Amino acid sequence: MSEKQGLTVIVKTVTRAILPVIFLYGFYIILHGHLSPGGGFGGGVVLALAFLSVMLAYGRPTAQKWLNIRILHDVESSGPLLFLAVGLLGLAAGGAFLLNVLGKGRLFNLWSSGFILPLNIIIGVKVGLSLFLAVWALTEWDPEKGDDT
Repeated sequence: MSEKQGLTVIVKTVTRAILPVIFLYGFYIILHGHLSPGGGFGGGVVLALAFLSVMLAYGRPTAQKWLNIRILHDVESSGPLLFLAVGLLGLAAGGAFLLNVLGKGRLFNLWSSGFILPLNIIIGVKVGLSLFLAVWALTEWDPEKGDDT
């Protein structure tokens, strides 16, 4: 029955071919958000679309075999704790919360933003996994059964 899950063979093939490009573009937006339009939220949405395309193209049961939802949930849940840890580094250095204790680097360089780049990465992963897991939870809910699922 798993062959009948999901969409057509064409959609599955295109999804399999373009999935690495979608992930690469999402990480590009996250990593270059301090240099160009983008950042953690925009890149996270693109990463969520990559996960959702797998679920839509192949069906939920196949996606559940490929993706370890428990690990994705644990990584998503650790996002605020990591953000807090980065913020507390400024306090530990004797300054304010989220004080930049990293060097500023060279202008227009990938490492030129201090804490903005690590925070973009944390936010991008958090947003991407939150959006994906929200849709994943909605696919589990059965409106016929209500809250008893």
